[in-house]
Amino acid sequence: MNILGISALYHDAAACLVQDGRIVAAAQEERFTRRKHDAGLPVRATAYCLAEGLQPGERIDRVVFYDKPLTKFGRILKTGFAVAPRGLAAWLQAMPVWLRGKLWTPGRLEDMLAELGMPPPGEVLFTEHHEAHAASAFFPSPYPSAAILTMDGVGEWATSSVGRGSGNRIELLEEIHFPHSLGLLYSAFTFFTGFRVNSGEYKLMGLAPYGQPVHVDAIRSHLIDVREDGSFRLNMDYFDFAGGLTMTNRKFADLFGGPPRAPESELTRREMDLARSVQAVTEEVVVKMARHARRLTGEGNLCLAGGVALNCVANGVLLRSGIFDDVWIQPASGDAGGALGAALFAWHQLEDGQRRADGSRDAMQGAYLGPAFASAEIEAWLRARGYPYRRLEPGALEPEVARMIADQKVVGHFHGRMEFGPRALGNRSILGDPRSGTMQSVLNLKIKMRESFRPFAPSCLEERAADFFDLDRPSPYMLLTAQVRPDRCLDPGPPPPDADVTAIVNRERSDVPAVTHVDHSARIQTVSRETNPRYWSIIKAFEDLTGYGILINTSFNVRGEPIVCTPEDAYRCFMGTGMDALVLEDLVLVKDDQPAFVPATAGGAPDFPPD
Repeated sequence: MNILGISALYHDAAACLVQDGRIVAAAQEERFTRRKHDAGLPVRATAYCLAEGLQPGERIDRVVFYDKPLTKFGRILKTGFAVAPRGLAAWLQAMPVWLRGKLWTPGRLEDMLAELGMPPPGEVLFTEHHEAHAASAFFPSPYPSAAILTMDGVGEWATSSVGRGSGNRIELLEEIHFPHSLGLLYSAFTFFTGFRVNSGEYKLMGLAPYGQPVHVDAIRSHLIDVREDGSFRLNMDYFDFAGGLTMTNRKFADLFGGPPRAPESELTRREMDLARSVQAVTEEVVVKMARHARRLTGEGNLCLAGGVALNCVANGVLLRSGIFDDVWIQPASGDAGGALGAALFAWHQLEDGQRRADGSRDAMQGAYLGPAFASAEIEAWLRARGYPYRRLEPGALEPEVARMIADQKVVGHFHGRMEFGPRALGNRSILGDPRSGTMQSVLNLKIKMRESFRPFAPSCLEERAADFFDLDRPSPYMLLTAQVRPDRCLDPGPPPPDADVTAIVNRERSDVPAVTHVDHSARIQTVSRETNPRYWSIIKAFEDLTGYGILINTSFNVRGEPIVCTPEDAYRCFMGTGMDALVLEDLVLVKDDQPAFVPATAGGAPDFPPD
């Protein structure tokens, strides 16, 4: 049975193909259209999934959408009436979008398949939003049974849920409903500190360690009432997202000493302290919810999904709390992962498809679920364009890449299937030397072209993780933070009172300073030889050269663009930044050898491949 899961029309559209319970392919639409967080119908992502998994003549048996549009529309109507007449402007913006498009989702999905040359599906189905999140959390997890916790902005009505999974069934037991939302609380502070909602939350998380939690009491007293079971209510007097066009209002601004920070303006101590304070409150709520989920379900393991589950700092706090024996987090926890959850929900819950869970290995295949490109195909393209390269034989490439990194070169690494979810996990990654005291600033300002305060993640050999970090288990999806081991840490002393963010960043805090955040933490990816032998071998070769089985890993993109998908995407990013070398499968390109590059938008390189 071929089941196509779809998430779309809000943000981070994606498609996923599940065949008889096996995840065959999954990808986000943004990677193909090059529009970050693309919300449109995932035509290209769907085309990829069908090409990856269907044989000629096969059809789609079920299309499953990750949301119930009619229920969500009812919530928008009810909310509009509740806040009228204040929400008139938002109402007038929303109604045409719904009446002309979102309410007609079933027909639009069938039209999309027809556009791709497919016959009508056997059936078009809909899950609830948090059902899709819960399914994405539990069904691919390694656990035969587990508690489930989902947290995001809002689905139809639910903003958080507690459930239980067992065998091939999930059940949602309790929910918190809109407008009371932990995700929207965090997004409100994202907006107020000058970052973009639905994409800048991870920036707020990265900024938090620079500040102090001085506003925690104000948040608890004025904005959110948190109960011991993790349930909460927001004081909507301070927020504008229910009926207005912004996240916060003047009363919120008065509480925190002035208007929101203008995007791209200088970050001040206020923004740092606000980030730290809302992060602390978020961690408190997550831990209390998890403790309640343990009591309610009696389960020893926990599965997480929803946008809040991408907060790897809160995840690390939750894991260290010891509430659960183990925690598994869906690597595509945001809306994109809803496509995967919807398809798995249909297979297991609706079709009674069986599930295998051995207690140790998940079903995500390392999240390497996107397109791959053959070396011969890439070589033909390079030759057609006249781009100089060297081909390295197996066994020679990994030491060469490791040597370049050890020589302080920045290397773009493109190999195998593209990752599904927001984290680059080695196959679409930019790699650097974690021992360098200046590499964080170099990567941020000259390669990624982003804010200097942003931390970088380490990729570490799974068997060496405990040598560097206080971490006693694998973290394959870069969704946990842990502290750098004390014996590796340095004490730079307190920064000068007038130090800006850049000055604070450049202070060395460990013997792997480029991946050590200001609070001596790191967002860790452990790399298994079994899951990604090529990437593991590069890190092992670096260890053989330097004694350090660890690299900087940041996503292969620049600020404002999605992670690269094709070799052409990779080449364009390589040539538009300060990267020194590019590895495309077994082909190595050196920046100094390349001809002057004219971007495709200016009449240069054709789309990949050359024909």
